[in-house]
Amino acid sequence: MLSLVSFILRRSGGSLVAVLGVSLLTFLFLHIVPGDPVDNLAGGEATPDQRQAIVECMHLDRSMPAQFGIFLRNIANGTLGRQCPEKPRNPTVAAKIAEVFPYTLELALSSMLVAILLALPLGVVAAVRRGTITDAATTAVSIAGISMPIPWMGPLLISFFFLGLGWLPGPAEPHARFALLLPSVVLGTHFMAMLARMTRSSLLDVLGEDYMQTARAKGLAPPLVILKHGLRNALLPVITVAGMQFGSLLAGAIVTEKIFERPGLGTLVYQAIRQRNYPIVQGCVLVIAVSYVTVNVLVDLLYGVVDPRIRRA
Repeated sequence: MLSLVSFILRRSGGSLVAVLGVSLLTFLFLHIVPGDPVDNLAGGEATPDQRQAIVECMHLDRSMPAQFGIFLRNIANGTLGRQCPEKPRNPTVAAKIAEVFPYTLELALSSMLVAILLALPLGVVAAVRRGTITDAATTAVSIAGISMPIPWMGPLLISFFFLGLGWLPGPAEPHARFALLLPSVVLGTHFMAMLARMTRSSLLDVLGEDYMQTARAKGLAPPLVILKHGLRNALLPVITVAGMQFGSLLAGAIVTEKIFERPGLGTLVYQAIRQRNYPIVQGCVLVIAVSYVTVNVLVDLLYGVVDPRIRRA
C-alpha cells in the first residue's frame, strides 16, 4: 500500500490535492481489506463493553462518509484521531507518530547520505571514464546495489558484522553507538543505483558544453573543471531524483526497521496494518504524504542554491 502511495505522489508531483486523494484511497483500502479491527485490537477475551468502546472510539458505528468526515476533522484539529483502545500515554495518533517519527527521519537522512556518498563518486568516475572497463565496473556496482534485496542484505550484514566480527551493534539496540550504521548502509545502498546512473548521464551531457572547453583552455586542473564547472551544473536532475527517493525512503523503511528492530514510522504502520488499526494507518500515511510534499518544496528551493540562474529568475 505504501508503494502505491509513493507512486501516486511521484506521478502527481507531490501536490496537496494528491495528499487528500491518498488519504481517501487509504481510507477506502482499509475498509475493503478483510478482517475485523475490533477482533484484532480487543483480543479474544475482551468483554462486550470493551469491544463496544473500541467501536465507538473508531466510529465504526457511523457510516463511511461520516467516518471520513471525522478523519478530516481530526486532521484539522491536529490530533489525527485518538488511539484505539484508549492510551493514557500519547492518547492521540499525532502524539504517537511524533514519538517515533524522529527515528524514521534519522534513518532516512543517514541512508540518503550513504546513497549520495556512494552515488556521486561512482557517477563521476563512470562519466569521465566513459566506455572503459572502469565505466563497466561502476555500472556493475550500481546494479548490484539495487539488485540485492533488503531482506537478504540486512541479515547478511548482521551475521557478518554483529555475529561474526562483533564490530557493530545488532538488532533491538537503536540507542547503541553506531547502531544507525548497518541499517543506513542497507537502505542507502539500495537507493544509490539510480542516483549514480543519473549523475553519470547528467554529467555526460555537461562535459560536451562550450564552457567546459573554455575552462580546460584556461589551464584549470582537470579535477577542478569536472567538480566545479561540470558536476555543479549536472546536479539539478540528480537533486530531483534524490528528492523523490527521499520521499520513498520514508515510505520504504518498513522492512529495514523490522529487520533491525528499530522503532519508527515503518514499524508503527506495519503493526497498525496487521491490527487493522484504522486511525494509526491513516495518520501514518498522511504524515508520509505530507513529508513527500515538503521534500518536493525543499528540492525546488535547493535549485536556486545550486544554480544562480534559477535564483535570479
